[in-house]
Amino acid sequence: MAGSFSRRNFVQRAAAGGALAGLGDFGFLSKLKPLAAAETKLPAGSVQFRPEIEPVVRLLEETPRESLLEEVGARIRHGLDYRDLLAALLLAGIRNVEPRPSVGFKFHAVLVVNSAHVASMSSPADHRWLPIFWAIDHFKAAQHEEQERKSPPYTMPAVDESKLPTAGKARKAFIAAMDAWDEAPADAAAAALARTAGTAGAFELLFRYGCRDFRSIGHKAIYTSNSWRTLACIGPEHAEPIVRSLAYAMLNREGDRPNDDAPADRPIKLNRELAAMFPADWRDGKLDDAATAEMLDALRTGSDEDACKLVAELLGRGIAPQSVWDALFVGAGELLMRQPGIVALHAVTSTNALHFAFETAADDETRRLLLLQNAAFLPLFRAAMTRRGKIADGRLDQLEANPADSAADAPQVIESIFSDVGGDSAMAARKVLGFLEAGGDPQQFIDAARLLVFLKGTNAHDYKFSSAILEDFYRVSPNWRNRYLASSVFNLRGSKSRDNALVQRTRTALKA
Repeated sequence: MAGSFSRRNFVQRAAAGGALAGLGDFGFLSKLKPLAAAETKLPAGSVQFRPEIEPVVRLLEETPRESLLEEVGARIRHGLDYRDLLAALLLAGIRNVEPRPSVGFKFHAVLVVNSAHVASMSSPADHRWLPIFWAIDHFKAAQHEEQERKSPPYTMPAVDESKLPTAGKARKAFIAAMDAWDEAPADAAAAALARTAGTAGAFELLFRYGCRDFRSIGHKAIYTSNSWRTLACIGPEHAEPIVRSLAYAMLNREGDRPNDDAPADRPIKLNRELAAMFPADWRDGKLDDAATAEMLDALRTGSDEDACKLVAELLGRGIAPQSVWDALFVGAGELLMRQPGIVALHAVTSTNALHFAFETAADDETRRLLLLQNAAFLPLFRAAMTRRGKIADGRLDQLEANPADSAADAPQVIESIFSDVGGDSAMAARKVLGFLEAGGDPQQFIDAARLLVFLKGTNAHDYKFSSAILEDFYRVSPNWRNRYLASSVFNLRGSKSRDNALVQRTRTALKA
């Protein structure tokens, strides 16, 4: 029966066939309880975090990589809890890893924290620590890269309290500094904004600046949404350094001089005009699959300007924004199918981030801009892919399903899918669609996909991508979501991939 399938069954079945042999049971992960750490002092001039979390951050910063997992495991056994460890991991990344020269590369140590958290929260208790331990090890690799890059290595500085605007002027000062791309005033205003406007007030502005330009292929928007989501777990008391880090990242111009005619800056100018043209009841339209198909065609062949103008037109015709979002999700997945790789996967992860911001922002104009900017970004992703090489023909809405023997044979079908992933991903996509169209439970596929990322993932994109596309399945309308999920196999881990070494280290660290 399909209902009998579970993550543990999948591991056991795969292990019996050799694909996951040697990993055994994950019960060791479910025995963990929360930690407390001793006070330490920071070097002068560095930002210092709240006293209850600073010692845990220092633990991550100062323990050598080769012994850090074991040290953290010991602290967990003596009481360090998940929430404090997650907070320390994010803050350690912010303090030690600079979002320059691009908001990416080594800075994925920060960007991936929420993705690891999403993976943890979407997993059973006996797997939940694996993504976090992976992210801890990834932070140490990035910290080492930062230290090798320049001397002295980057450290987030303490706030210059003498430069902070007053509470009543913080918002205006922040906007002025961000619009001028002026880093020092923006940092001071960001700190004041976090203290006076609260997390929600600060992020209302950050959501808008996170989608302002296309530099770093969507990472600015990704960082904004992921930071908000992590703060929801670790608590708003940690917001100030995160808001400062976000402002610094958003002002990264990658050697470019921002202006209205630069390709990365051009869409926002038009979209501010288009946003003002939305009807007052633009969120109350009707779902329309034909409109989604029309939007998909524009994303395939049109320019960023064409796509944005069509969004405004569709909403003016009374089409629901959900139908536009369906096209953006499926369009991003289709780009991945046509040219699997680093650029296309960011079309998926940035769409995830922009949609989250769209759903979270309270300001109506900000929501309009987020939708329009996402529509602009996908043709820009397509153009960037063209510069890397040929983009294959293919339409996700025309993908042919490979008939599943029976949805009741879920374990066998899913094992067959993941055996193809990485070797014949096109066939794996057809099998996913066939399984779902036969009535298979998508959650069974999602559970297996997450587990294989835990077992075989080796880089931040494994976590960023899987967390984004697997949760967004449920945000796509039913008529489109099966095809969207089928596209995921073009960047998931297959069962034939080599196992990573961190699972065994984590098991040893937590059992010791």
